[in-house]
Amino acid sequence: MVPRPQPATVTDDVPERPPTGGLVQALDVPRNAAIGAAVGLALAVVAYLFRVLELFGPFAGTREYPILGPEGWFLLLAFVLASATALLVATVLTLVSAYRLSKTL
Repeated sequence: MVPRPQPATVTDDVPERPPTGGLVQALDVPRNAAIGAAVGLALAVVAYLFRVLELFGPFAGTREYPILGPEGWFLLLAFVLASATALLVATVLTLVSAYRLSKTL
């Protein structure tokens, strides 16, 4: 005699998920993000100062900058530069950490 399969019961319990913090810690993601943010901010500040304070002298050509003026637009561009640089640096450092970690395993 072959036993009949029991019907599956439906529950509202959510299955436990495996912890993911170990991978983040192993790849040093918080450290890489902090370094990326620092490098991005430093690069943006330097670029902003060179452009707004005209440290290399006045730039050729004059333009009109609506609403915010040149300082406001270059501040926005500095924010974009800082964000993109921070993301790039953090990604590269995390990839280097992953490569090093794969070599030790």
